[in-house]
This record gives sequence, C-alpha cells and structure tokens, in this order.
Amino acid sequence: MTKPNFVFILIDDMGWRDLTSYGSTFYETPNIDTLARDGMLFTDAYAACPVCSPTRASIMTGKYPARLGLTDYIGGSTKGKLLPPPYIRYLAIEETTIARALKDGGYQTFHVGKWHLGSEQYWPERHGFDVNVGGCDWGSPKHGYFSPYGNPRLKDGPFGEYLTDRLTSEAITLLKERGHEPFFMYLAYYAVHIPIQVPKRYVDKYKAKAEKLGLVKQKATQRGEYFPTVGRQFLRLKRRVIQSDPGYAGMVENLDENVGRVLQAIEDIGRAKDTVVIFTSDNGGLSTTESSPTCNAPLAEGKGWMYEGGTRDPLLVKWPGHVKARSTCTIPITSTDFYPTLLEMAGMKLMPEQHRDGTSMMPLLKGESPAERDAIFWHYPHYGNQGGTPGTSIRAGDYKLIEFHEDARLELYNLKNDIGEHKDLSKDQPDIAAQLKERLDAWRVDVGAKAPTLNPAYKRGLRRFFSR
Repeated sequence: MTKPNFVFILIDDMGWRDLTSYGSTFYETPNIDTLARDGMLFTDAYAACPVCSPTRASIMTGKYPARLGLTDYIGGSTKGKLLPPPYIRYLAIEETTIARALKDGGYQTFHVGKWHLGSEQYWPERHGFDVNVGGCDWGSPKHGYFSPYGNPRLKDGPFGEYLTDRLTSEAITLLKERGHEPFFMYLAYYAVHIPIQVPKRYVDKYKAKAEKLGLVKQKATQRGEYFPTVGRQFLRLKRRVIQSDPGYAGMVENLDENVGRVLQAIEDIGRAKDTVVIFTSDNGGLSTTESSPTCNAPLAEGKGWMYEGGTRDPLLVKWPGHVKARSTCTIPITSTDFYPTLLEMAGMKLMPEQHRDGTSMMPLLKGESPAERDAIFWHYPHYGNQGGTPGTSIRAGDYKLIEFHEDARLELYNLKNDIGEHKDLSKDQPDIAAQLKERLDAWRVDVGAKAPTLNPAYKRGLRRFFSR
C-alpha cells in the first residue's frame, strides 16, 4: 500500500456557517468549497473545546482536553461566581503526538502557522515535527497580520506583507522541496482570529457587497446581558445576528484564496491523487464579543460557549479514489477522531493507549454504516472571554445535555429537531436527562475532570448593581 500524504488545514475561530458550502450567503469561499465538491462534507463535526488550545492538544494526542488536564486556552485565567480549576499550560513532551507517530512511520512532518501549546520547550519541533514555521506560544499575531511580525519562528517579510499569504508561500516551498518520503503538513493558519485585519481591497469589496445586499440597513448586532466575570461585569455582550462584517469577510476570502494556492501546489507537484486534504476549525466562530465579527446562526452563541455555535465546526475531507465526491456525513465526530483516522489511512497500527478517546472515521469516509460509537463529551470548567460560563456536556445520538456549573442547571436539547437549542427538554423528558447526566458523571470520573469551585470573594450584588 502506498502511504498517502496529508495536508491538515486548521483554521482559527472559523464558524460552522462561515463557508458557502455550509450556507453563508455573504462570505465567498469557492476554493475551499471544492473540497466539498471533490470529497465529503460533515454536518456534525465538533471541536473538543469551545476555545483553541485544548482542541489543538486534542487533535495532536487523540485525547480529550479533560484527560490531558489542558482545559483552557493557554494564558486564560478568568473568574466569576466560580474559580476555575488549575490546568496545565503546555502539551506534555511525554505525549506521542500524531506528528511523532507519523514521523516514526516514515513521514516527513511540517508545521506551518499557529501552535499555542506551551513555551519554547514545547514547540512543534519538540513534538515530532521536522520543520516549524511560525509556531510558538502565541495565540494570535501579537503585532498584527502585516509584517513586521516579530514571530520567533518566522522571519519578517517586506513591510506590509500579509501573514496568511506568507504562511501559504512557506507551505508551498516545503511542498516543492520535500523529499521522497510521504509527508504530513499541519497548516494551522492564524486567520481568522482577531485582530480583524486584511488588505484594504477586500474590505472595500465587502462594504460594497453589504450595501448592494441591503445589509447595512439591518441591525447587525444586539446588546446582550452583562458579562459574568470579575472585572468585566459592567460590560455587556454584543451578539452579531447577521454575517455582514466587511473586514471578517475579507479575511475569509483571503484565506480561501490561499487554500486555493495550496491545492494548486499539490496539483503542481503531481501529488493530488495520493494526498488527503482535511479542512476544519479549532472552535466555533467569534460572535458575542471582541468585535463580534461573525454570526453562527442557526446555531446558538459561538466561541467560548457550551452551545452548538461554540463547538460545531466545518469539516471537509478530500481523498481521491477513497472518499466519494459530493458526499455528506451526518454522524457526529470530534477532534480526538483525527489521530486514529490518519494512522488507519497511512496503513499504520492504531495506538489505543495514546488516542484513547478517538474513534476512526474510516467507515464514515468509506460511506459505510459505522459501528456504534460512544457519546461525545466536552468539559470547559472556565469562563472564556466571550460571555459563556463553565459547563460540561454530552451528545449521545440526537440528544445533548449541558450542565452549567454556576448553578448545576441542566439543559437538554434534541439537535435533530432543534439545532438552535431553543427548547430545553430537561423538564419534559427527565428520564433522558437523568440518563445522560449519569453518563456525564461517569465520564468525568474516567478522565479525571477537574471542577471549578465557589469564589469566596464574589459579590452577589455586584452584577445587579451594574444592571440598573
């Protein structure tokens, strides 16, 4: 068996509805959409966490963030009514990442873009990557998207060079200069994370488009409740309710153009037929704060929240000769599943002691009926920056149960009938809620999930005071 090559494209903060192939009518993504045309589109693909670092660690290890003890974005530390539990702020060297496993299996391994999994001793080159371009402890471009970048793993380009363009050029160079061995490229763009910056021509285009579509006459955002966190309790959330932000749309289009460049480069080197291309995101779209640049509707909320908008992501997989073109999969999958899937694609032995929480997607990619998988779980015992509160959740079949830690409140939804999580069924279907709660509790014990604790300094009247 000829080992396939892998190009794993991970986008930062791209929402489930941010591609034309997923229903966006404002953003333009013709190049990315070719992956849906030539491969499989997943309707129910999930990030392992509603924020970035835990999901990235999950992809690399095949383990849930709670099992790793890496449950918040590295650098995050926010408190409210509850104090968050401690978490590790690095991806432990003892973990056999998918890069290291593939390298041991004869693959060249390239990392390009964002890492955000610890300080220098935990950077990609310490986790099985032969080459690291742009991967450091940063969670976003510290000095913006235009050169000079000041990135310790990426030389500055000409003044004003755009980061997404540059990372693509670096990736293409690696593809052209690769050796004869199969390759694994982990192309983790910093886009479309804030700051919302893109060359002016894109902004001008989408300002005109918003005007033509009449979007500038619509109210794009709604004023929401006060933040639940200490230090921001006097600020209100701002929810975006339509996709109309010209800067964000421009970033999406630029990203699409660059994905097109990568796909063309794979064609140019003659490796398109034996290269697997995977495209996905690390969490839901940013919709409630930090400029609220996108809208995830019909999904509820976005990045940093336990609702679908925080964790459901686009996922496209192209594998010529193996994955049927224009196919769709409605079976839920999550970040931990990539590890065993790539091993199986490569014809390598699975490593269940490593990817303990992953289930191979191979039956799904072949269009076969999958063996019944366990439920999918999330544990985010933290306050993020987006207004969500600590919680743990489970999806089993069509049902999803969320437990919110501030008040132990349970919410139950049937996602098949209610993708927007509008109707809480916990009181109408208490037996199902109880069964899922029991499974959730057992899972937390199994993975050693840490829980938040009461904040003795929290003043109950403070939020009421600022809400007057």
